[in-house]
Amino acid sequence: MFTKKPESGESVTKMGERSGELKTPFTERPATYSTKSPSAASSKMVPSIIGEDLSITGNVTSKGEIQVDGQIQGDINCGSLLLGDKSQVMGGVVAEDVVVRGRVVGSIRGLRVTLQAQSHVEGDIVHQSLAIEQGAYFEGKSRRSDDPLGEVKAPVGASPRAEGRPEAEGRPEKASGFDSRPQGETAVIPPRAAE
Repeated sequence: MFTKKPESGESVTKMGERSGELKTPFTERPATYSTKSPSAASSKMVPSIIGEDLSITGNVTSKGEIQVDGQIQGDINCGSLLLGDKSQVMGGVVAEDVVVRGRVVGSIRGLRVTLQAQSHVEGDIVHQSLAIEQGAYFEGKSRRSDDPLGEVKAPVGASPRAEGRPEAEGRPEKASGFDSRPQGETAVIPPRAAE
C-alpha cells in the first residue's frame, strides 16, 4: 500500500532506497575522528542563548559563552557574555569577555569589557581593558584592575580600610559613597530609638 515496487533490474536496500540511486552505502562511509583535545573542542561550543521572549529571575552560570537577548533579574557568571540590543540585566555581571549592546543595571567585572554605541549601563565596571563606543550611556565608576575576576568577593566600591570595622549604630558603613540600588529605588531608614 505505501511501498513502491522496484522496477525491473533494481534492488531495494534496507532503508527503502533504490540501490541504483545510492552512490555510497552508509556502512562504507569513512569514519571521521577529531584530533583536537577535549578542551579545544569545548572552547568552540555553541553559545547558550537566552532569547528575546525569555525572562529569567535568578542567577545564571555557565563555563562557556552566553548570548542574552531577553531579560535577567539576577547575576550572570560565565566565560564570555554578549548582551544583545534588546537585553536587560538587573544584576551583576562577571565574565572574561563582556560585550554590551543592551541595558545593564548593576556592576560589571571582566578582563575585556566593551560598551557598544547603543548600550546603557548604570553601575560600576572593574576591568583590565575597557572600550566605550561613542553613543554608549555609562553612569558609574570604572576601575582598572590586573585581576578583576579575582576580586569578585569584595564589593566594587569597598575600600580595604573599611573591612573589619564594626557597624555604627546597627547601620552598615558606606565605604565608597556609591549607592548600589537601581535608579528610582529609595532607601527606607528606620527612625532612631529614643536614647
